[in-house]
Amino acid sequence: MAMGRPVRVVLDSSVLLDPSARPDCAGEEVAPLRPGAEALLRRLRYSNLGVAICHQEGLPTNESGFLEKTAKLYSFGYIPLTSPSGSNSLNEAMIEWSRTNSCFYVTSGVHEGLLSELQNHNWAVIAMDNDDVIKNSGVLRIGMLQELLITLATSIKKVIGSSSTLVVGYVMKQSREEDFAKRGAFPIYPSKNNLIFVPLSFELPLASQLQEVDLVLHKITDEIINIDPNSSISFPKGISFSPGMSEIIRFVEEHCNFCVIDPFKNIYPLLDRLQIQEILVRLEGLNTEGRPKLRAPCSLKVENFCGSELQKQLTEANLSFPLIVKPRVACGVADAHNMALIFQIEEFSNLSIPLPAILQEYIDHGSKIYKFYAIGDNIFHAIKNSMPNASHLKSSSGGKPLTFNSLKTLPVATKEQQLHNRVQDNKSLDINLVEGAASLLKELLGLTIFGFDVVVQESSGDHVIVDLNYLPSFKEVPDNEAMPAFWDAITQSYKLRKRMMQT
Repeated sequence: MAMGRPVRVVLDSSVLLDPSARPDCAGEEVAPLRPGAEALLRRLRYSNLGVAICHQEGLPTNESGFLEKTAKLYSFGYIPLTSPSGSNSLNEAMIEWSRTNSCFYVTSGVHEGLLSELQNHNWAVIAMDNDDVIKNSGVLRIGMLQELLITLATSIKKVIGSSSTLVVGYVMKQSREEDFAKRGAFPIYPSKNNLIFVPLSFELPLASQLQEVDLVLHKITDEIINIDPNSSISFPKGISFSPGMSEIIRFVEEHCNFCVIDPFKNIYPLLDRLQIQEILVRLEGLNTEGRPKLRAPCSLKVENFCGSELQKQLTEANLSFPLIVKPRVACGVADAHNMALIFQIEEFSNLSIPLPAILQEYIDHGSKIYKFYAIGDNIFHAIKNSMPNASHLKSSSGGKPLTFNSLKTLPVATKEQQLHNRVQDNKSLDINLVEGAASLLKELLGLTIFGFDVVVQESSGDHVIVDLNYLPSFKEVPDNEAMPAFWDAITQSYKLRKRMMQT
């Protein structure tokens, strides 16, 4: 089964349809899928593998119709398994594929004669939970459908036979995974620099999966269950992870040579807006005469919103209204992005932002924000519309705090305000200055992929970094630039960490 050619995967109806829920009535319109089948089909859709669904003879009409619609929904092929000429004769398309593709047939039951014909045509057979089929020594066995992707990934790597091919196990929430996958970020068929991606399943023993992959790419903040606001935000104090993520953390601690992108300890500072502030302050060493000032926003940590005490703290910190109030916890929990814009001290009364909190100066920036992405050695940026200047926001606040979620309900300037700001704006971005900041941040953080936001203050031209985050979606970067940079960043980070482990 030579590699360097396309990979075909044919899924027999027996592995997709739930045998315990087959309808008794032949006229039933819905044929239910096995648990895990929908997630499998979704992932295969973006795998860069040629996928088809097949059926053996005698499949009820309602089930064959359901499977045909399912294949169309995911842009897969749909074929009968056998040729009309005989029950043990493969479909001609499958025979033709075997001449030009590396082929895998996935089933939970197949006639012995048909099995022999599949193997005679160089099809690798993967059987799910079927004792009769696995008596054949050439058949791969899986116990659950959730095992299929990692079995395919490791089998493809063996077929390639290249030591440079890396299997990357990844962990992130479904919505983020789909955003990446739709852009082609997670191919099972190897990328141009020989990366094979496979999701790690929390439904299976993780230790056995981790032994099959070369490295893990993760968004650990997706797996945070709780952060104790009364505890120091430094791992492991005060942070609770999902059982699956906790198991991965233990595995990595016990296997010191196992590669993780990025090390967990490097990401923890980004959970805490106070630590983020301390990191950003260090960038001010890049400032030179004759160039815009690069800085962090002026900020203050508070434990409560008590009026008299708070006024004193604001005065000592040289902070004035308006102020943005943010939870100290920066990500990983439900209310981390709930914020408020405050115009006067009285508005702190009954404010619902979680404590401890960070009070941050509000910077008039002409409703324009620059989103920067460091992807390995590559730096990209995009311009997006942002919040209006404070005067516009105050006029619409009605004397109350302006509350919002920065990921969902961020107040954005109107078209009229944007036009006004373009006319008034004479401050431009110093791209070289910010790229220098990105390089220094990469060194300070020790991260492979991260993002940060920059606003240019209208009154001074100061370049202020207002946010810093790990493994952003970088969806504003065109796919033809982002994906090669993404894969190269992972490869280079893996090589670097391996070299560090060997010294």
